[in-house]
Formats: sequence, structure tokens, C-alpha cells
Amino acid sequence: MSNIILPTQPKPAADAVAHELHYWSGETRTVYTIDEELAWPDGHLIVSRTDVNGIITHANEAFVTISGWTRDELIGTPHCILRHPDMPKAAFADLWATVQSGKRWTGYVKNLTKNGAYYWVYATVLPNVRQGKLEGYSSIRRKPSRTKIEEMKKIYAEMRD
Repeated sequence: MSNIILPTQPKPAADAVAHELHYWSGETRTVYTIDEELAWPDGHLIVSRTDVNGIITHANEAFVTISGWTRDELIGTPHCILRHPDMPKAAFADLWATVQSGKRWTGYVKNLTKNGAYYWVYATVLPNVRQGKLEGYSSIRRKPSRTKIEEMKKIYAEMRD
């Protein structure tokens, strides 16, 4: 992520809470959250692709719509733009270790939208290998069950403590 500029969120709502996120590269970013969960786009999968460094190269319409960012804002931006401060660093460390070893990763993720709201996903991330060479990653996100979301909220809270 080094030397990559993350787009900034628009002016936050009056009830927004500021959080300082620290990335593996040593960079920090202030994000604003509001306590508003977005509804899943029923009947849709959220799909994106990134290069080997996690820079978004493709975003389907469902992804653009729920994230609140335009396609132009997403393409060329690190996927971590969606990182919600409630997500423990260990979850992303596990994701990266798994996919960089050539394996598929699945898990539950709380994502941040452009306006500070959030949405939960059940994500599958796959390495994209062409002619033996890693070219990037594909992420397919599905609607998670409410039961799993409630379970993951507790687990992630314990992991952050």
C-alpha cells in the first residue's frame, strides 16, 4: 500500500465517530463511522478483483452500489478502503497469509461504506493464477446469516481486546 493514496470520506455526519486505522505498511488513515447497517442487495453477489498488492482492478455494480464509492473511486484504490475499525487486524492477517500461500480464504467481514455506514459479508477470496503466475485475487461476497453476524461480532470484539 506504500505510496497509495486512499480516497477520503466526505464530511462526516454530525453523529460520526472518528477512528485512526493503522495499516501494515505503517500508514494511518482516519475513518468515520455511523451506526447504520445497510441492507444486502438481495439476489446479488458482490464481486471484485485486485492485483497482487490488493489494488482494485474490477468492481461489479452491486459492489459499487453498496460501498457508496463510484467505480472510478474504487478502481486503482487499495481494497482496504473498506476496512471497518471493528475488524481485528488478525482477521486480515489470516486472509493474506491464506491467499498468498495459494489457498482460498472464506470468512465474515464487516465493511465500511463511503458515508461511514457498514455492511456484513460472507467473503470468499481466491488467488488468480494464470499460466503458473499469480496475477491477483478475486473476492466474491454473499449475504451472511444474521446468526453468523451476531456470532462474529462477539468473536471479533474478543480478538480486538
